[in-house]
Amino acid sequence: MEPSAAGSRDARTRLEGIHALTGEHIRLTLAGGVIAGYEVLGTPEGAESRREAAAQMGEQDLPLIGPGLVDLQINGYAGLDLNTHPLQADTVRRLNERLWAEGVTSYFPTLITNSDEALRSGLGTIAEMCESGDHNMAGIHLEGPFISPEDGPRGAHDARYVRAPDWELFQSWQEAAGGRIRIVTVSPEWPEAVDFIERCTDSGVLVSIGHTAASSAQIQAAVQAGARMSTHLGNGAHPVLPRHPNYIWDQLAEEPLWASVIADGFHLPDAFLRVAAKVKGERLILVSDAVSFGGMPPGTYDTHIGGRVTLTPAGRLHLAGQPALLAGSALPMTAGIAHLAGRGIASLGEAWAMASVRPASLLGLPAAQGLAPGAPADVALFTKDTAGIRILRTYKRGQLQYDASDAQDAGFTR
Repeated sequence: MEPSAAGSRDARTRLEGIHALTGEHIRLTLAGGVIAGYEVLGTPEGAESRREAAAQMGEQDLPLIGPGLVDLQINGYAGLDLNTHPLQADTVRRLNERLWAEGVTSYFPTLITNSDEALRSGLGTIAEMCESGDHNMAGIHLEGPFISPEDGPRGAHDARYVRAPDWELFQSWQEAAGGRIRIVTVSPEWPEAVDFIERCTDSGVLVSIGHTAASSAQIQAAVQAGARMSTHLGNGAHPVLPRHPNYIWDQLAEEPLWASVIADGFHLPDAFLRVAAKVKGERLILVSDAVSFGGMPPGTYDTHIGGRVTLTPAGRLHLAGQPALLAGSALPMTAGIAHLAGRGIASLGEAWAMASVRPASLLGLPAAQGLAPGAPADVALFTKDTAGIRILRTYKRGQLQYDASDAQDAGFTR
């Protein structure tokens, strides 16, 4: 399982373990940035027998091997905030490095509703970092400002900067981003929404419905115009909705819409996750929607928007003094995978696919091939037990980017 010549771009790395999606005992060979070899050494039944025997003997079993995780929505992590302006290049660089430890090999840095100047500056900083060296950014997610102005659906987005969809303004931001905006979250309740969605779709930008108070007809029109995803479905909504119709039912009912969900155990009840999994099937994907307090020690923190938040030992982030009100997501996607698998909402393989090959497929990324021969060598090795998922190693294009043993030796904690 050790690299044959670590650090060399031409090195051949061999990895042996249990395929997280299929359960097979496999051996991978990584070379030239791709999966150059794929061998099946045992059936899922044989791998399970081996795992049980190892447990009885008190021995360590083979690690699980999965495609690298693909996070379509992340605002920050480990004290690093993409939405504190002016955004510094070092913040983006350090976030890239920090996400290797979470098994993330591709992610979409997410900028939320803000002023024209702040968004233009932040997009330019991210574009600059994309031009320099190895990174794991696959594009940019612009969440707003073309969202609902109503309290509830607007969420924590600043009402001062919410506005109607504007194609020319969006194009100016796209220019600042060097064409890297791949996802834009929009509410179709605006009269300008259909034309905007059509233009985005024609230009190759994925339009996601989110932070919306749209009617059934407006959601249907958005889907017909090309919208293809729901942003953190079930969140960013009014606290009380009509039984029916309402915009959550409407989005569940639209077959062309993929749905992203935050499955950390706090944002959505298990019943909703079960329904979404049954209705959307392979079009259900996981996002972390993590904010800068993710991966931080429990405690109370001051935010840059003037409020105080409390992060509990379990990873729940809420407004200080108001435990019922969430203040964002503070857990990585591995927590969502573990939650879905632990509650029996999905198998481990299905949950891992929701966070890797499925979002990659939606965005047309080569990583959608998974662990197939010729696919990008974006790979995560991990273990799973009652305590959750622990990332052991992360490879990007065949290069070792994170090793848990080295991180521990250096005093690095997750």
